[in-house]
Amino acid sequence: MADVRDVNLNRLAIFVAVVDAGSLTAAAARLGLAKTMVSTHIQRLEAEIGASLLVRTTRRLSVTEAGRAFYEASVKILRATEEALSAVSGETAPVRGTLRVSSPIDYGALAVAPALVELRREHPQLDVELICSDHYVDLIADGIDVAIRLGRLADSNYRAVKLGSFVKWIVASPAFVETWGMPRTPAELSRMPFNAMTVLPHPLTLELHRNHGDSSEKENVRCESAFQVNTADACRAATIAGGGFGLLTDFSSGDDIASGRLVRMLPQWSTEPASIQAIFPPTSHPPAKVRALIETFKRQLAQTA
Repeated sequence: MADVRDVNLNRLAIFVAVVDAGSLTAAAARLGLAKTMVSTHIQRLEAEIGASLLVRTTRRLSVTEAGRAFYEASVKILRATEEALSAVSGETAPVRGTLRVSSPIDYGALAVAPALVELRREHPQLDVELICSDHYVDLIADGIDVAIRLGRLADSNYRAVKLGSFVKWIVASPAFVETWGMPRTPAELSRMPFNAMTVLPHPLTLELHRNHGDSSEKENVRCESAFQVNTADACRAATIAGGGFGLLTDFSSGDDIASGRLVRMLPQWSTEPASIQAIFPPTSHPPAKVRALIETFKRQLAQTA
């Protein structure tokens, strides 16, 4: 077994960059090194640990089974090193390095991307990569520093910080309302065409809520006629086009309501408030770049509330 004293730990960062980038050329550009230098570091790292990490051909690069295990361990080592440096550097140290952030597609475009632009403006030595997907990512396996997630979270060992909250409104286009009328009760929604999100656990069921002073009322509505889509952007587009009513987030439909492209139906009803949270691996000292993102995001949400 290789001795840790024989391994150049700087090469772990280069190896992780190659796996993340998917090629030696892309990793070299990201690291600011010559491709030949990156290749040399990988070869020497393989020699130091006595295992083949990558399989390189003229057309593609793939990670060996040993390489995948070594990659996951290297990510943890680099993150722990970064946390240690953050813990001793003090609050005045510049925020630097690369911050990889995951977010849902629609919320990433509407809120996360602008917040990250502001973060880079405040910390110009920080590189940022935003990965938008409506499917959960594995923070450790995918090398994600922070995931912005909406709604109820599954139990996990990750740390979570609440950034804000949101609700969903019942909305439709003016043309849809003219054709189908304005419902007076939630039960009337069941007879209307509905634009449903297939990525939700129960896409055809509306869980609605309204307050009556000190009390509240809940009602579940089952929709039968539905146009089903798998992204929030497509659901919004179908709703604006009049294909059905939608249950859309306040942050995605607010501008459409203000402009008249959409109207709220049953405005006293909505979903119950749900959380917007930052999720990151459990650490006693979150890296400075993670803390900076949380602070910037909270400030952006407060300004746009």
